Amino acid sequence: MFMSGLHVRRCAWVMLPLALLYTGAAVAHPGHMPHSHAGSFVAGLMHPLTGLDHLLAMAAIGLWSFRQAGALRRAMPLLIALGMLAGASLAWMGIPLMGVEFGIASSVLLAGVLLASLVRLPSALGGMLVFAFILLHGHAHGSELAPGASALLYAMGFVATSVAITLGGRVLGEWLARRDNRWLRGIGAAIAAAGGALMMG
Repeated sequence: MFMSGLHVRRCAWVMLPLALLYTGAAVAHPGHMPHSHAGSFVAGLMHPLTGLDHLLAMAAIGLWSFRQAGALRRAMPLLIALGMLAGASLAWMGIPLMGVEFGIASSVLLAGVLLASLVRLPSALGGMLVFAFILLHGHAHGSELAPGASALLYAMGFVATSVAITLGGRVLGEWLARRDNRWLRGIGAAIAAAGGALMMG
């Protein structure tokens, strides 16, 4: 079943804000931000959009989350926020995590597989898995805090964007599922393939 022209236009409107943010990230990369309070916050907002691995993982988790039990769906924003903050805090305390980049690529692959399979997990297992994924992403964000930047404002920024991407993915997932689950499976397979490529690259 293919999308009608109307459905394609609706999907385009849903994705347009994210596309604009992603395009803007090229101009507003955190490394080029002034170290003012405003710069710290905006750098945090933009940082999850400057890496394809971060963007794909958050989107896949959001798309997958709408099919999960109510407890896990409701807890998802809190899990994202806590995982990000915990990972960033470890980085700021100088506590390394082994294989962070490989782990992040693996999280993209596994999140894509979860989406492609449309699997429903027990809330406790799903929550622990999501937290582990996000912990790695949070560590990577935290390790890229610019010298002189406000850690608090930077964290507020990247947490806000990460939660927004996840919730946006959930809304899009619900919309697509009402039409044809094959779209979700196809997106999941594409994200899993991207994760595999990231792991090899």
